[in-house]
Formats: sequence, structure tokens, C-alpha cells
Amino acid sequence: MTTRENIIEKADQFIRNKGYNAFSFKDISNDIGIKTASIHYHFPTKSDLGVATIKEHIARTEALKKRVANESPLIKLEAFLEVQAQIKKENKVCIVGSLATDLNTLDESIKTELQGFAQIVITWLTEVLIEGKALKIFDFEMEPRTKAIMIVTNMVAIVQLSRLTNDSDFDLVRETILTELRPKK
Repeated sequence: MTTRENIIEKADQFIRNKGYNAFSFKDISNDIGIKTASIHYHFPTKSDLGVATIKEHIARTEALKKRVANESPLIKLEAFLEVQAQIKKENKVCIVGSLATDLNTLDESIKTELQGFAQIVITWLTEVLIEGKALKIFDFEMEPRTKAIMIVTNMVAIVQLSRLTNDSDFDLVRETILTELRPKK
């Protein structure tokens, strides 16, 4: 792993564990054992690092989409849900959920990148739902984009809320999403 990748990974951990406004370059330098000047070499500002961290999540999402591109809509949806399950397992929150809480304090560059990432996820899930409905794998009444937004918001929220409630709540919400999409007899 390069120094740049290591810095992004550590920033991601801080953002998803503590929040964007709760860490500094000094925290990263202490954790990975480099000088803050080395971080500034790769990322002149914290906003540059924030944007790079979001871009890393975009790259992971694009890789996931590519990996499941030829699978059924159900497998595609389950792949998205599994990403959320992994976030939960790691006792983290998703990058969108974490940064959205700090939205009013973020630079425009981070807001723009975050909005773009959210749209990538929503658009992908919308396409998965449309494909699944056309193949009669899914059945739902609302607009596909609205359903996609509901799935994303449910998953983002339950990852956070299940930290306060019961771990099984996550599984219940995940299963409910799948159950509600199954064709009615």
C-alpha cells in the first residue's frame, strides 16, 4: 500500500468512526507514523483528503457494480445489502451517513463529491429495481427511484440505529427490504 493509499484509508477510518470534524492531519500522522508535511504533500487541504476518500468509495462501488453486472437483480441488490452488513460488522457507519451529518460544515468540493456518490448509488439501485421488476423478480408499486432511495435510507439509518438498539434490528430491516420486493401471490 502506498503512503497516499494509507492516508486515505486512515482518513476513511476516522471519518466513519469519529466524524470528519473530529480528526486532523496530526491524528493521521500519529497513527501511521509520518509527518504531517507528508500528508500535505499528497493532500494540500483536509478537503482534498475528504474528496479523495469519497472517490475511493466511488471506485469500490464501481468495482462492485462491475463484479455483479451479469448477475440477477436479486444478486445485485444482495451485494449492495452485503456492503452495508460489512459496515455494520466493522461497527462503522457508511461514508454518506457520516459526512451527511457534517454537511453544513463541509467545503463545496466535498459536498459535490458526496452528492455525486449518493447519486451513483441511487441510480444503480434504481436500475436494479427496474430490471428486477421487468423480470418479475421484484414487485413494488412506487416509482423505482423512490424505492431505491427508501432502501438506501433504511440501510444508512439502520447501520447507525442498530448501534443503539439490538443487533438483530439490522437483519430484520435487511430481510424486510427483500421480503417487500418479492412478488405477491
